[in-house]
Amino acid sequence: MSNDFDPRRYAPPRDRLAGRVILVTGASDGIGRAVALALAAHGATVALHGRSQRKLEKVYDAIVAAGGPQPALLPLDLEKAVAQDYDALADALQREFGRLDGLLHNASILGTRSPLVHFDVPTWCRVLHVNLTAAFALTQVCLPLLLESQDASVVYTTSSVGSRGRAYWGAYSVSKFGTEGLAQILADELENERNVRVNLVNPGAVRTSMRALAYPAEDYTRLATPDQVVPTYLWLLGPDSAGVSGRRFDCQS
Repeated sequence: MSNDFDPRRYAPPRDRLAGRVILVTGASDGIGRAVALALAAHGATVALHGRSQRKLEKVYDAIVAAGGPQPALLPLDLEKAVAQDYDALADALQREFGRLDGLLHNASILGTRSPLVHFDVPTWCRVLHVNLTAAFALTQVCLPLLLESQDASVVYTTSSVGSRGRAYWGAYSVSKFGTEGLAQILADELENERNVRVNLVNPGAVRTSMRALAYPAEDYTRLATPDQVVPTYLWLLGPDSAGVSGRRFDCQS
């Protein structure tokens, strides 16, 4: 990788990800959907995770209609999932593919924006569970599959409030601080496993439903679209970022 390379402008050949099997969480909407479609367009077989079977089927249909490899559907509500559900998801991937070449942790919920002194404790627990604990559990059950790959990439989606806390971001901010710590620990633990790398991506302000919840009065037309932040994800989940691990990338300057 040259010193002047910018992942934000990555534009791989159409078949650059051919043969790769990649699990994308939160694939039914927003950034997760955009990344899943782009991965498939570049030849990857995508395992689509989300809460809604109906929404996932729409992404599935879009991939197939565009001529991409047949995806896998893995609906799972991370808020309600128990250990057996994670095991079942990993077992399904093992039976279908025998390995995993990529894992994008993109599923998150906002909760509420309020001062800590007034923050609802059950909402706090729910946000930390979905955004952080579920990501840990899914990583843990998928790690044996990632180790079966010749070149596997784990990518966690973080946020600007995951590296510097800001007022009223409460549980969401804390969950992203935890996500950054989780990724750093995993990257360090896998330092000698040359076939598995771990990185973080901060997409920045993007035109998504979560952003609209956080800033309902914002002019969304001024924000980047999900498609505009895809290149960094595409690079990290593909073979051209081999050897890059333990780093954090911003999709917008």
